[in-house]
Amino acid sequence: MLLGEIVGASGRLAATRSRKAKIAVLAEVLRAAEPGERAVAVAFLTGQPQQGRLGTGWRTLVELDVEPAPEPTLQLSDVDEALTELAATTGSGSAARRGAVLTSLLGKATEQEQRFLFQLITGELRQGALEGVMVDGIAAAAEVSGDAVRRAFMLSGRLPATAEAAMTGGSAALAEFRLELGRPIRPMLASPAESLDSALAQLGSPLVVEYKMDGARIQVHRDGDDVRVWTRTLRDITEYVGELVDVVRGLPCRSVVLDGETLALTDDGRPRPFQETQARFGATREEQVHALLLRPYFFDCLHLDGADLLDEPLRNRREALHRVVAEHMMPGAIDPAEPQRLLDDALAAGHEGVMAKALDTPYAAGRRGSAWLKVKPVHTIDLVVLGAEWGHGRRTGSLSNLHLGARDPDGGPPVMVGKTFKGMTDELLAWQTEEFQRIETRRTASTVYVRPELVVEIELDGVQTSTRYPGGVALRFARVLRYRPDKDPATADTIDAVRALLR
Repeated sequence: MLLGEIVGASGRLAATRSRKAKIAVLAEVLRAAEPGERAVAVAFLTGQPQQGRLGTGWRTLVELDVEPAPEPTLQLSDVDEALTELAATTGSGSAARRGAVLTSLLGKATEQEQRFLFQLITGELRQGALEGVMVDGIAAAAEVSGDAVRRAFMLSGRLPATAEAAMTGGSAALAEFRLELGRPIRPMLASPAESLDSALAQLGSPLVVEYKMDGARIQVHRDGDDVRVWTRTLRDITEYVGELVDVVRGLPCRSVVLDGETLALTDDGRPRPFQETQARFGATREEQVHALLLRPYFFDCLHLDGADLLDEPLRNRREALHRVVAEHMMPGAIDPAEPQRLLDDALAAGHEGVMAKALDTPYAAGRRGSAWLKVKPVHTIDLVVLGAEWGHGRRTGSLSNLHLGARDPDGGPPVMVGKTFKGMTDELLAWQTEEFQRIETRRTASTVYVRPELVVEIELDGVQTSTRYPGGVALRFARVLRYRPDKDPATADTIDAVRALLR
């Protein structure tokens, strides 16, 4: 398959907001691709090369100034091989070697293909094939159910491999994916509830109400003495969290997969700021010796001693959890007689609020559904930073006023819903001024626009209808609570979730 076919499909994806039309484009490409090309096609159309981050910026590519090819001849496999070579080129003299690889690749690309490659390599490709849309495209191409593709993707964590299985073996091949110790799965996500009463009414009984802590999400796998720990975004942090490894290695089991939170506590047992917990995930060994200890709180058990529990109801998973972690369980109660008191206790202890969860539901990994609802007294949403305006007065020289976008659930670029310059410390202003210019895509006299890859948690009073922004809503009294390096844009709140706050 020619790269030009992928570029054409990318253009058609970007030109429509219709989810149905996007799915049709993706299905057409996957049906046309040869077996060895499908994984690459999926990776390119979701803007995520199989090689991961390639460490090459827009300016580097522009400075090469390579004359484009007159006709499209570049094969998809040729591009993938070049990116593999690029990713493997490190060490002394690597800059020159990487430049040679890129020059050769771009010299075989037409002008349109060069623009596509620039965006793909720098992580700026936003043509509307987010994972959720691609899952439906794979299902349509392979003529299998979307749920079968989602489950296989949940267990494999690799969308290209999932697509290849669906296209070659259909539902039977997808059913062969299993939870594998040592390979993390995407975490189940919660949706916001307007209040505790509305959450209880929506879920009914039976349910469990647990503390919602202001910690970092962790997924832990143990296989014998081998213990691995991952973050919400499936980053391996095992080397940084030795005390968590020791806790799990000491549990009364041979193998287990646990979902939970970890956080640093003060001497009187109250949670320390989230940033202090997050700082542990990049500490050197010397820094870890003097670092704050992390405490784990587990709320789900997905595997125990050879038995996968993903499809078991939460009630059964909690029973397994209690048997194996005991004192490390997240505080909570099943069908509490006084749920408001549980919420009050959580807040009094310094936590964010509570989670309400239906006890008769399976673990829906990687999805934000209605089986888990989060209840917090303050409205917060996770948005994507699109850019920032230069400040005035004492903020002159700093990038201050953030442009904020909500995720488009149909795969389009983030939808701008407002701006804010509130809630920023001098330290945060200095950090984002440096970081934004590192991921800059373009600028005007007043504004620096960035790749939509940073997620920031925003506190707000609510939203109101507005014609100023394309989403039709605007944030009210928004302020920065914190950046969320443990989250990526694919898990930010959607424009639908922001609009729901109009109620």
